[in-house]
Amino acid sequence: MAAKIERLDAETGKGVTPTRWAFLALLGGNIALSIGAMLVRLADTGPTASAFWRMTLALPFLLAFAWRESGGRLPPRPAVGIAAAAGVFFALDLAAWHLGILQTKVANATLFGNSASLLLVIWTIVVTRAWPRGWQALAILLAFAGSALLMGQSYELSPAYLVGDLLSLLAGVLYTGYVILMQRVRGTVAPWTALSIASFVCVPILLGTALALGERVMPHDWTPLILLALTSQIVGQGLMTWSLPRFSPLVIGLTLLVQPAIAAFAGWIVFDELLGPVDIFGGMLVGAALVLIRLPSRAARPI
Repeated sequence: MAAKIERLDAETGKGVTPTRWAFLALLGGNIALSIGAMLVRLADTGPTASAFWRMTLALPFLLAFAWRESGGRLPPRPAVGIAAAAGVFFALDLAAWHLGILQTKVANATLFGNSASLLLVIWTIVVTRAWPRGWQALAILLAFAGSALLMGQSYELSPAYLVGDLLSLLAGVLYTGYVILMQRVRGTVAPWTALSIASFVCVPILLGTALALGERVMPHDWTPLILLALTSQIVGQGLMTWSLPRFSPLVIGLTLLVQPAIAAFAGWIVFDELLGPVDIFGGMLVGAALVLIRLPSRAARPI
């Protein structure tokens, strides 16, 4: 399966080829997103309400960036529709994930929430009708083995996390739809514009859900919510959205596994969720997979 891809860039209309900087941006976006679960726990609003504030606080900045990159020109109507549909998936993803975060461990919520990694690998196989080979196949094996080790220790000891894990798993399925739609729309729409449209659609859905669930909406402490908007929506999703057209779903899926590894470490530091040798070894396997996925293969050019 050819791993190197070239697609039209919405800003220039020219083909884009993955570069080292693009891969670093993809990793950086995932690292920024990985601390989101911790900030949701620290927020003194309801879980869905914290997702609402994540979008609402970030939206003015996203709109300003979008206006600057587009010169005030509206994107094509079909592209707006796709970006809006992505926003619906994203809103439902955040609602499910934020509810799940409070009912399981940080590492579990982040791991199951990133089940999109497996689904995107499957999507790549279906679309290309080819199995990964060489370094790609080994990277996939190491990535999912490492993630299983990260998950297995905490889950076996705490079956009470089942509801939170299932909600996080649902969030991962919804996030897969979001990534696929955003990757599609990025062929015609610049990154901040696409992200702004999706985020704008999220706001009323998340607010309505929070009110319907009877959650506390107004916070006393704005700090976790401001940090959530900055790290997860502006930096994290900003870098991810910019990177999407430059990589295959397979690479995007594997890099999502950075998030549970970082989240496990954050949970250890902030919430005393202990990491044992098996957890640490699992994180090392995920790191090794990210190195291997960038190596050339006999069956595919470098990603």
